Amino acid sequence: MLLENRNAVVYGGGGAIGGAVARAFAREGARVHLAGRTRKGLEEVAESIRSAGGRADTDQVDALDEAAVDRFTDAVVERAGSLDVSFSLTSFGEVQGIALTEISLADFERPVHNAVRAMFLTARSAARHMMRQKSGVILAFGGYGDPPRAHKMGGFQVAFGAMESLRRNLAVELGPHGIRVLTLQTGGVPETIPEGLDYRDAITDEIAGQTMLGRAASLEDVGNAAVFAASDMARSMTAAALNITGGSVVDWVLSGRSGRISERGLARCIAGRSMGVPPPKAGGEPTRSVGD
Repeated sequence: MLLENRNAVVYGGGGAIGGAVARAFAREGARVHLAGRTRKGLEEVAESIRSAGGRADTDQVDALDEAAVDRFTDAVVERAGSLDVSFSLTSFGEVQGIALTEISLADFERPVHNAVRAMFLTARSAARHMMRQKSGVILAFGGYGDPPRAHKMGGFQVAFGAMESLRRNLAVELGPHGIRVLTLQTGGVPETIPEGLDYRDAITDEIAGQTMLGRAASLEDVGNAAVFAASDMARSMTAAALNITGGSVVDWVLSGRSGRISERGLARCIAGRSMGVPPPKAGGEPTRSVGD
């Protein structure tokens, strides 16, 4: 098994994507420590892992609370002996469907603040333990891509861009300590869209239509990619974004009439890009994310 005897923390572990990642980690032998704000969802995921023969613990933690995050990681290491993988996926509290010229400052900056704060706090807390171990993997569900022209995404894409910058900075500082830092980019996972949502089918079709493969990433795809990123099979990968968008995001930048890729363009290719689930069509009601 790829993650045998590893201890993996999953923030947002009670949600659809966090749960899929947690189950995939457990399937590959990791002991999973689920963290999130809603106890019910965490326990449901933990029970599904245990019923399949895996190991899972749960803790109610707000990833935006500095002291709570540090207490949680300390407790994980105390009871399990190590912290080998930290995966973070928490809601941003974003508002979409409003033009930047009309959106309030609070609604614009909230997702940027929440995304960076949660990623920083969870990564920093994990890294302090991983540095003593001289090993570890920090994963975040983020990335960025060019905003869809037909949508008003508020601070959502800006938040992803900030996360990518933080990913690169963390990788630079933590690499000498044997710690890898990666993000996952999907272009949107249709299975996470609530059943019964009026525009669910339209969003699902749009996500698939943006890809080269004619299909979007599934929850299983996300879990498998996270396992690969956390395993020794990816031991030489860091500071990168894993692109599982089905081709909806393409990493290439041409410079000048020669068609050659510039050094700056190459750097952007290496850095990786991503895109979140698009909101309703422009002109519709604003949408707000729901916390875990």
